[in-house]
Amino acid sequence: MSDDYKKLLRSKSNRMVCGVCAGVADYFSLDPTIVRLLAVIGGIASAGTAIVAYLIAAVIIPEEW
Repeated sequence: MSDDYKKLLRSKSNRMVCGVCAGVADYFSLDPTIVRLLAVIGGIASAGTAIVAYLIAAVIIPEEW
């Protein structure tokens, strides 16, 4: 098998907290600022559920090497 497929990884170089938003932005070819803003809005709108999801993602998603 080849490694030509994309992997979701936490960013090491473009992180603010844990690198989850930057990793998601890299995976979907988006601007990390947009993903961060959506994460903040989602955290406020969901009464904190998105914050718990972010923390779980920070533990589950591997860091880029």
